[in-house]
Amino acid sequence: MLDGRRVLLVISGGIAAYKSLELIRRLKDRGADIRCVMTANAQNFVTPLAVQTLSGNKVFADTFSLTDEHEIGHITLARDCDLVVVAPATANLLAKMAHGLADDLASTALLVTDKPILVAPAMNFRMWGHPATRANMATLKERGVHAVGPNAGMLAEGESGLGRMAEPAEILAAVEGLLSSGPLRGLKALVTSGPTFEPIDPVRFIGNRSSGKQGHAIASALARLGAEVTLITGPVKLPDPPDMKVVHVETAREMLGAALGCLPVDIAVCAAAVADWTVSNASKEKRKKDPNGPPPAIELAANPDILATLSEKGSARPRLVVGFAAETENLLTHARAKLERKGCDWIVANDVSPSSGTFGSDFNTVHLITQGGVEDWPRIAKADVAERLAWKIADSVKGKP
Repeated sequence: MLDGRRVLLVISGGIAAYKSLELIRRLKDRGADIRCVMTANAQNFVTPLAVQTLSGNKVFADTFSLTDEHEIGHITLARDCDLVVVAPATANLLAKMAHGLADDLASTALLVTDKPILVAPAMNFRMWGHPATRANMATLKERGVHAVGPNAGMLAEGESGLGRMAEPAEILAAVEGLLSSGPLRGLKALVTSGPTFEPIDPVRFIGNRSSGKQGHAIASALARLGAEVTLITGPVKLPDPPDMKVVHVETAREMLGAALGCLPVDIAVCAAAVADWTVSNASKEKRKKDPNGPPPAIELAANPDILATLSEKGSARPRLVVGFAAETENLLTHARAKLERKGCDWIVANDVSPSSGTFGSDFNTVHLITQGGVEDWPRIAKADVAERLAWKIADSVKGKP
């Protein structure tokens, strides 16, 4: 919770500014006191009235407003808070921050503040990848500025790439991590994510459609709550999350070896979609098609069971082991059976049938299954699933030997 914590939210001009309204609501729900500064361009996307209504406080925009300067000067505004959040943080505002420019109230407040700063970048993917922006971000991080995102996905211009502002749930978790010691600080967590690829030959493989979005989001959420996270990921198109160790693997056996190499840990979340079988007669050379003969036979053998292995009783067993059940039918029945069969503590069950749109999507519908029963969660963003699960984990492991 953020009861009584004071947050200065700087909203700059980008289409992602609409997300700032949801962020304000979430911060208020957590008990934070929010004051907002809006740039002139931000007011083209969201109105000061909407921001003021949600925050419950006056919105500041003009450095030279005598009334505002009489009531609360820009120096007081920038220092009378516990954290400054910039969301969205445009390429222009990041450049101003890096070079010490102060030509409006937002940039002036950011230059004069002595409080921690968290930025949530949002821009076109070419802007984000430009050497100038990369250099500005490197400079800011060297100065201790914290960042959350950006994420990959569809952008306002109809293009796709890295540049979407982090979701409000992700920013909220980052705020809570910075304003508290973190409920998981001092604990180690292991998260598996993505698919595994089992080679048929050097060119072909058996795999699945997992994007890794849910597992990566969970790893980031646990890290924001203070855990020391190791993410073991199969082949995905996602960037490595910051602030954690990332181990890249391809096969199930490699993933198991990496997981065992991380032990002991306090928390294990097995979100990877691990292939059940491997090809026992994989070829070292590319298999050639014989136009006059039958297709080559592929012999399958069972892969090691990572979740069951980590759930085995013993001194190295994590305090909490969470598995995932991705099913296309009889979801809860199969998930409950998996909970008993694997010996883990929790199962997060989700429907991955083609009609669900789960694979590759930014949304998920899950059911948390424990020995105590089933919690049905609504269809929400995968970032929200990750945040909710991370807090559930934090509540569970507190005081647990």
